[in-house]
Amino acid sequence: MTTRSVAILLIFITLACQEPNETVFTGNESTYNLQSGSVYNVSGTVTLKERKDGSTSLIVTVTGTEGNATHPVHLHKGYINEAGADVAAQLTPLAAQTGRSETVLTQLADETPVTYAALTEMIANIKIHLSETGPGRNVILAGGNIGKGITSPANGRLSYDLGVCKSE
Repeated sequence: MTTRSVAILLIFITLACQEPNETVFTGNESTYNLQSGSVYNVSGTVTLKERKDGSTSLIVTVTGTEGNATHPVHLHKGYINEAGADVAAQLTPLAAQTGRSETVLTQLADETPVTYAALTEMIANIKIHLSETGPGRNVILAGGNIGKGITSPANGRLSYDLGVCKSE
């Protein structure tokens, strides 16, 4: 192998081993607080991150969960204290062991396409439920208003009049 061939090979290997600097995100993001909604001491945040392909990553991170359970996470239309609020989207269940859920959202439950801009303009809320079925379905571990919902009188905070989710 000639010196020139070795040099070209080294350049190729160096370029091939470098990680790309491109990201899937645009840089637009919004973070909202999630507060405890029951006797369980669970709280955290949900971060909406705009993706270059038009979708949105919803990253829920909480503290106070443990074990191997998974907890349903819903995006609801309306303010958090409204009873019977429609589920706008079912998000990836939260793993209790990690306290994390990540969902890439392109459309709502009614199949309406949704963008980052639309989500930040919605009056909506996030609720993390104790369980998918049974009595635990109505136990909200944590939640909070997002988008335009953050400007509600409750300001995203949970209260005794926390709305129970609509039964399906």
